[in-house]
Amino acid sequence: MDFKLHKTDPKSSARTGELTTDHGKIQTPIFMPVGTLGSVKGVHQRELRDDINAEIILGNTYHLYLRPGLDILEKAGGLHKFNGWERPILTDSGGFQVFSLADNRKLTEEGAMFRSHIDGSKHFFTPENVMDIQRTIGADIIMAFDECPPGTSTYEYAKNSLELTQRWLERCVKRFDETDPKYGYSQTLFPIVQGCVYDDLRIKAAEHAASLNREGYAIGGLAVGEPVEEMYSMIEVVNDVLPEDKPRYLMGVGTPVNILEAISRGVDMFDCVMPTRNGRNGMIFTSEGIINIKNKKWADDFSPIDPNGTSFVDSAYSKAYVRHLIHSGELLGSQICSIHNLAFYLWLVREAREQINAGTFAAWKDIMVKKLATRL
Repeated sequence: MDFKLHKTDPKSSARTGELTTDHGKIQTPIFMPVGTLGSVKGVHQRELRDDINAEIILGNTYHLYLRPGLDILEKAGGLHKFNGWERPILTDSGGFQVFSLADNRKLTEEGAMFRSHIDGSKHFFTPENVMDIQRTIGADIIMAFDECPPGTSTYEYAKNSLELTQRWLERCVKRFDETDPKYGYSQTLFPIVQGCVYDDLRIKAAEHAASLNREGYAIGGLAVGEPVEEMYSMIEVVNDVLPEDKPRYLMGVGTPVNILEAISRGVDMFDCVMPTRNGRNGMIFTSEGIINIKNKKWADDFSPIDPNGTSFVDSAYSKAYVRHLIHSGELLGSQICSIHNLAFYLWLVREAREQINAGTFAAWKDIMVKKLATRL
C-alpha cells in the first residue's frame, strides 16, 4: 500500500491524500460503508459502486469468521471474489465484537475465549490466528487484535488493557510479517491506538504504534461512552504523535458532525454503521440537517427526499412516499434511506476534500456543522 499526502488546510489539521492498493486508489478523507457480513445491508454492489461511489468498504472479522466461515471464503478466493466487490476492502480485527460480549468471553494473556452469539459455540482468538483469519478473508487493509475498553474505564483498567493490547500488537506484527497473502495481491496491517480518555496512555500507545513503522494507523476505543469533547481531545493527542505521512483511521465514528470535526483534526479514514442503521429506522441525513421521516409533517410532503442529494433516490422518491414505506414496514423504505445516507456521507467527505484543496475548509466546516446538527 502507498499513501501520498496532497494538501493540508492552512487553518486546521485537515488534509487530503491518496491511498493506493492493489484493488484501486482511495482519495482521502474517505468514508467506508460498513459491510459487516460481506454485505452493506440492503445495498447492491452496483449501487455502492456506480451511485454511491464507495471507494472502499469494510468487513468484520468476527462475523465473517462465524458466517460463512473461513473454508467457504478460501474456496471462493477471498471476500472480494465471494461478494463481487472489486474495489478495496478493510477488515476490523473483531476485537470490538469479542469484547462487547462481556458475559460470554474470557480474556487471558494468550487471547480471548468467547462464545458465538449465534449458537453459543466456543472459539478462541489470539493475535496470531486473527492475522491468519484476515489473511484468509483477504482484505487489503487488516487491523491488529486489540482490547477495546469502555469509554468510562478507570485509569488502572485502561492502563492494564493498553499494556495487553501493546503486547498483542507486537505478536500481530510478527505473525503478519512472517506470513504471505493468499490470493496474489498485497495486504497491509494497521496497529490500533487505544488508551481510553487518558492523555498519557494515548501518547504512549501512539508512540509505540509509530515505532513499529507500519503503512497506516487506526485510532480505536472512541465513541464508546465518553463525552464527545473528550473524543475530539484524544484525536488531537494521538495525531500529534502519529507520523504525518501515513493515513489515520478513526474507527466506528460517527455522525456527519463527528466526521467533519475529526477531519479538521487530521483524520483520513472513517467507518460507521450509522448511515444504514439509522436509515433503516427512518433517519435521513442531509446537507441542511436531519430528517426523521416518521414524523407526521412529512406525510403530505411530495417534494424530493433531498433536492441537493447526489443519489438517484433523492429525486426519484418523495418524502411522503418514503414515510409511507417506513411506516408500513416495507423493505424498500429502509433501502432508499440507506442508499441516500451512504451517498450523503460520501458526498460530505468529497466536499471536504474540495474545500481542503481550495484552502477554505475551516470556514466551510464551521458553517456545515451548524446545519448538520439541525433537526428539520
